[in-house]
Amino acid sequence: MIEIERKFLVVSDDYKKEAFKSTQISQGFLNRDKERTVRVRLKGDKGYLTIKGKSSSDGTSRFEWEKEIGKTDAEALMLLCEEGIIKKKRFEVKVGKHIFEIDEFYGDNDGLVLAEIELNSKDEQFKTPTWLGKEVTGDIKYYNSQLSKNPYNKWK
Repeated sequence: MIEIERKFLVVSDDYKKEAFKSTQISQGFLNRDKERTVRVRLKGDKGYLTIKGKSSSDGTSRFEWEKEIGKTDAEALMLLCEEGIIKKKRFEVKVGKHIFEIDEFYGDNDGLVLAEIELNSKDEQFKTPTWLGKEVTGDIKYYNSQLSKNPYNKWK
């Protein structure tokens, strides 16, 4: 249940041509405490409840527990979420033996595009596609829980 991932800015929309899947996502946070976050997500026609622990010092790993829940339950829980619902479209792109998840954000985070890759170990090697930009792993302002409080459009 330990998730290891790295996060990057995206420098072009070339990933769209390479994507094998895309899904609309809405998510809110029942709790955004730095020690743990509790997220409710609507992904397509499915709901999910996710609990994430505090990140490691380098931001690459943390405890994650996720359970699929009914869409109706997820919609009801979204009404209880703290202010700042995240809306995004996720593209999935296979690069080598890995899958990158690229999120295009909307609403108050419009213009932000982030790519994440899940790894089996912190030092696992992976191919870097041409659209992958600066690494932002561990920079908490790019965490979805923080984007819901301090959206991208307020950074400028």
